[in-house]
Amino acid sequence: MLFTGQAEATIDAKSRLAIPAKFRSRWNPEKDGSTWFCVPWVRTKSLRLYPERVYEELFRAGRRDPSLTPDEDRAELELILHSATEQVDVDSSNRIRLAGWQVEALGLPSEVAVLGAGDRLEVRDRASWQQEFKDKLGAMASLADRLGRTRAT
Repeated sequence: MLFTGQAEATIDAKSRLAIPAKFRSRWNPEKDGSTWFCVPWVRTKSLRLYPERVYEELFRAGRRDPSLTPDEDRAELELILHSATEQVDVDSSNRIRLAGWQVEALGLPSEVAVLGAGDRLEVRDRASWQQEFKDKLGAMASLADRLGRTRAT
């Protein structure tokens, strides 16, 4: 599955978000899992939505060298990440109920943009994203140049 594009959406008073049809059509609950993992991403003030199987694969990949006694930094990061992550179900109206505390902590308004980000979706403040997206488009060429130089070295 590959999520691309963006769509406008609304978080209702009960913290429910309807997954836009363009993204639902790319998600196969039988193959990708029937639930989503919702991870607050403070740096971008967004919620990252991972289909169940993707999140589990990422978890396993990050645990290539599992240990009952991980170093302090790894243990702290795992605690913060996993305690902040919520597993959410999709209802019969194709909505997920976001954790109110996540929405509040990030300051997300009701008017949001749902963004395709490859193997995940991101939920961001719509007004902020519209301006940020214009800026990012303008910076895309220099970012591609920097990444190209990094790979060449």
